[in-house]
Amino acid sequence: MQIQNVELRTQDVTPFRALLGEVDYRSMLATADEARRLLGDRIWWNVHSTARGGGGAEMLQTHLAYARGLGIDARWLVIKGDAAFFMVTKRLHHALHGADGDGSDLGEAERAVYENTLAANAAFLCMQIRPGDIVLLHDPQSAGLAPALRRHGATVVWRSHIGDDKTNINTLLGWAFIAPYLYQISAAIFSRSSYVPAELRQLPVAIIAPSIDPFSAKNQEMSSATSQAILRHIGIIEGGTDNTLAAFLREDGSTDTVQGRATVVRENCLPKVDTPLVVQVSRWDPLKDPIGVIRGFSALLSGPEPIQADLLLAGPDVGSVADDPEAPEVLQHVIAYWRQLPVYQRERIHLVTLPMSDREENAAMVNALQRHAAIIVQKSLHEGFGLTVTEAMWKARPLIASAVGGIQDQIRHGKDGLLLQDPNALDEFGSAIRYLLQEPVVAQELGKCARQRVQEEFLVTRHLRQYAELLAGLRFNKTS
Repeated sequence: MQIQNVELRTQDVTPFRALLGEVDYRSMLATADEARRLLGDRIWWNVHSTARGGGGAEMLQTHLAYARGLGIDARWLVIKGDAAFFMVTKRLHHALHGADGDGSDLGEAERAVYENTLAANAAFLCMQIRPGDIVLLHDPQSAGLAPALRRHGATVVWRSHIGDDKTNINTLLGWAFIAPYLYQISAAIFSRSSYVPAELRQLPVAIIAPSIDPFSAKNQEMSSATSQAILRHIGIIEGGTDNTLAAFLREDGSTDTVQGRATVVRENCLPKVDTPLVVQVSRWDPLKDPIGVIRGFSALLSGPEPIQADLLLAGPDVGSVADDPEAPEVLQHVIAYWRQLPVYQRERIHLVTLPMSDREENAAMVNALQRHAAIIVQKSLHEGFGLTVTEAMWKARPLIASAVGGIQDQIRHGKDGLLLQDPNALDEFGSAIRYLLQEPVVAQELGKCARQRVQEEFLVTRHLRQYAELLAGLRFNKTS
């Protein structure tokens, strides 16, 4: 078994000076100085199950690069597992969201698969991690490593990027599986206080909401002409002029052009450049309810006043995310549902998978798509936080999203976007789409307020400060 050591860049924090202002910028530097003093020669390890795909992996690229830019020795390791292991952890993922998933058991056989896989990983991890180092484990996939790393002498913190506001038979099942590995860790981190299960309330707990990097390829400023050129090149829209390169700025400061192409399931023509697009960008996961989005939108295409807009569902290439084994099946179900729609509806609904071979190029594609969208939706049935919502808010796009999980912490209904109190209420969903298409002034004002909210609450600098505050409260194991 070979643990992946993810290559990390070192990112200068100077661009934040203009964005934050001098006082807040200097406060950030002072916080970093204190964090370096507390860490001493310890390494801050992060252990995840994938290097790409999903908000957790995306945030690590940002957080660790800026941490290194602030002089902190931050590193990232990716564990390995087979299909059986990731089937168990995907079931855990659904359970902690309060959902059935595939309905499979989480019994002794599944625990054996989980523990045997992580025991093999732990042996390799302990060859790199020193006693006294700090290890931040991410999500259910890595939770079972905590006992071995504690015995090794590391200070262990666990970060859950998922959870559910309510307790049901699935959350009880999931936490009964995970909690025994976490009783002796130094601290746990959750995105919302309502996610903390009773089993872990005796631990020191920090509530740290996710965040975005405003300068990343996914969130950097992009002109309308550039976003159109990228979407035209990758095969999502047609028409317009080709007077702008499909360009984006890479993390190393170089300018590059998008070379990859999207795979599009469509009927006849692509949307014209001036066709209003209703867009959902997410992993191919039943909790994102892609078929529900199609059902709600398709109902708007008939009747006496059909809307003049197209729907575009976009997600990653399904073979690219190692820890999400159900994505290919979910996508096939979505395509099968789309195929049985009437032709006039299929012509207005487009299913897109984006290549992941180049992480920054993929991010530029998503950036272009979100900026071109007339409306962005996130009709999740459950959501840990919803970074696609944060990204859309930063781009000042009008949003319609479910009032579930961390989405509720981001959008204030009627001010930063529109919240669906019941994500299964398709009439409410359709009415919200129709309303924003008919009220462009309202839509523009929602987008403007949304961007301001992200600047105040959900940028990476806040996130790093909270990590530093957590660090100050830890009792470190002694260094070797």
